[in-house]
Amino acid sequence: MITYPFLEKGATIGVTAPSSGVRAGLHDLLKLASSRMEERGYTVTCGETAWTQEKAKSAPARVRAKELQDMMSDERISLVFPPWGGELLIELLEYIDFAKLGNKWVLGYSDTSLLLLVVTLKRGIATAHGTNLIDLRGEFSDATTAMWEKVLSTEVGSYIVQQSSELYQKKWQHDNPTPCVFHLTEQTEWKTITAEAHAPVKIEGRLLGGCIDVIRHIIGTPYGDVRHFQDHFIQGEPIVWFLENCELSTADLRRSLVQMKLAGWFANCSGILFGRSPANMPVDGYTAEDVYQELFSELQVPIAYDIDCGHVPPQMTLVNGAYAKIEVEAGKGVITQHFKP
Repeated sequence: MITYPFLEKGATIGVTAPSSGVRAGLHDLLKLASSRMEERGYTVTCGETAWTQEKAKSAPARVRAKELQDMMSDERISLVFPPWGGELLIELLEYIDFAKLGNKWVLGYSDTSLLLLVVTLKRGIATAHGTNLIDLRGEFSDATTAMWEKVLSTEVGSYIVQQSSELYQKKWQHDNPTPCVFHLTEQTEWKTITAEAHAPVKIEGRLLGGCIDVIRHIIGTPYGDVRHFQDHFIQGEPIVWFLENCELSTADLRRSLVQMKLAGWFANCSGILFGRSPANMPVDGYTAEDVYQELFSELQVPIAYDIDCGHVPPQMTLVNGAYAKIEVEAGKGVITQHFKP
């Protein structure tokens, strides 16, 4: 069974940096994002790691792990919300006592998605792949990003519906801030690969996923036992993978997907969702679409890509462990997540 945390109005949010913290010159961003949460009625508790950054990490691995463990064990905290992702969260895993983690939300993406996936795989606790705290520093959020709060406040046994965005951000413009942080200028279009071209796509199953750059590194380790998760927490129900690429070339993406396949991660998979990517650089004319087409040919499951997930905002809040129904037609998508135990 999957365990779902619940975010109440007025809850306490714990901010810790299990990957990268915020260096001194950017502290105003963290202060502003925290104040926006307080304006929404939450109490914000920031750990020491949130304010430091050196040599690609907020602090030594043991220090980051202890602060994360403490927040995950603190009954006063309902949501653990890193400021953003980073590079070296994987260093923490061996120092975390997963058996002692409390039932609370962890929200984020990028390097944070590694923590999300491991918590769900090892404990069966639902985790939320969505916005970073820093990206909530605006005067308001776009409709897609803003759904994080409703998703985290969904009751067990109920469901939440999210629609694909109208527009997405082509590139970051940090020197040109907007009231909602993002510059949403490009028309969103979800694309698909199926046995029948242009046919509506429907996929169902338990969601699992994250940033492929980092989650691939737990394959073959005690932290990436997908088979155990299937057998002990979802009783063999099919899995819908959502994956997004931060920095990989198309060849590296292909290698990573083949590794996932050979490791059995795609066993009993009912479909795969790929987020929009700022990477996917072609290698010798080998494009991301070629990668997706080859994967479809091998797995024979529907694939949707350029969905609202990952490093090209905005993004939906996707819950690892939730039972999802995905529908894609004419470039638009709807994801309904059922908080099914």
